[in-house]
Amino acid sequence: MKRRDFAKSVPAAAAAAWIPSGFTSTRLPEAQVTRIRAFEPSGGLRGDFNQSNMLITVETDVGITGVGEGGSPDLVRRLAPSVIGKNPFDTERIWQYMYMDRFYSPGRELIHALGGIDMALWDIKGKALDVPLYQLVGGRLRDHIELYTTSGLPGHVASTAEARGMSLPERAAATMEAGYAVYRVDGEGTGPYGPSGITFGGPIQDRVFDTRDRVPLIAEACHQIREGVGPDGDWMIDFHQKFDFTDALELCRRIEDDRPYCVEDPLREEHFRTQVPKLRAMTTCPLAPGEEWGQRWEFHTLVENRDIDHARATLPNVGGITEMLKIMAICETHTVGIIPHFTGPVATAALVHTLTAFPGRVLMEFNYGPDPIDYLPEFVDFRNGKLWPNARPGIGVTLEPDLLTLIEEFTEGGPGPAGRTYLRRDGSPTHW
Repeated sequence: MKRRDFAKSVPAAAAAAWIPSGFTSTRLPEAQVTRIRAFEPSGGLRGDFNQSNMLITVETDVGITGVGEGGSPDLVRRLAPSVIGKNPFDTERIWQYMYMDRFYSPGRELIHALGGIDMALWDIKGKALDVPLYQLVGGRLRDHIELYTTSGLPGHVASTAEARGMSLPERAAATMEAGYAVYRVDGEGTGPYGPSGITFGGPIQDRVFDTRDRVPLIAEACHQIREGVGPDGDWMIDFHQKFDFTDALELCRRIEDDRPYCVEDPLREEHFRTQVPKLRAMTTCPLAPGEEWGQRWEFHTLVENRDIDHARATLPNVGGITEMLKIMAICETHTVGIIPHFTGPVATAALVHTLTAFPGRVLMEFNYGPDPIDYLPEFVDFRNGKLWPNARPGIGVTLEPDLLTLIEEFTEGGPGPAGRTYLRRDGSPTHW
């Protein structure tokens, strides 16, 4: 019997019997986005805009609300007409509308808000199917996410008083003992990380930072860090775009024998595309640029040419989960790892889910530690210096509404089913 004839001959009852007991067939409901709201969390909005902690909720006519994070009210206001009235489960379609309805390609600020809305749409999809986000993007591939903290020594590992009395090797050793994967230090050698930070090279007077004078001092500090983490530990350093090419190269060469896990942002971001390939050819230090990057078009050539070892792409800066999945595919193809820059707490929770499904190397910058976020009764699962994926639906966070302040809400959709964006004959969006 041919396969087609066999399929026709199978009665519906017999076909249903093929579904194991305990399983139910779930289908996404017909739905529309009805309202988008922006909230300020307790503690206020962050001043460093590209790591905005403004909360975004996307509501639907089926009673499911998604939670996202990022952007500012004026930017969400520009994007909302491209979303309201559309099916929230068509995440790629809505992403394209948000990207094209304004004709000019979005800059990094607008992409940040776009990413926050996209995050909420994926949260809706996970909640509708009652599955964690990582099940929607490939499933659980790793058991946990390895971490480091911006200031090196995590705040919960030692009190401020204890930290002041610890040497650089002691701080690095304590971080390893707490279960963190990597000890991190800034090439600046001092603040802005408060008393838990470490000072080497002397204080910076009158905001004058002479990179040439600092190179040998930083190199010596890196030797001490290697001593502290031991032969099996890892450490990393952030040049933070403060070094010109010659000083960055000299410092990379001085620390090669101490085997850093990576060097973050070794040069100015504006010079990445032309100068990072040259630096890559002249040092064995793994390079991890990109904390200011937006979408894949900004850095795909560096990834494809294997001029970098890790991309610092993060949520929502790249344009949300829809875009991050494409970045993950590019990085996997060229065996480039992902080390996201720190971000707000909701976006951090979303990163745990997406990177749980990424086959390449992953390391996350995480500064919250075990302390709860008051307006997020359910946040992330942190223990032993690691983040563990949880099985809560969607992104897995819940909001405490009494600790949020409504900034603005949006209910008006755009003109026509596709806003200003034209459609191809097959119905897919193109441009206008």
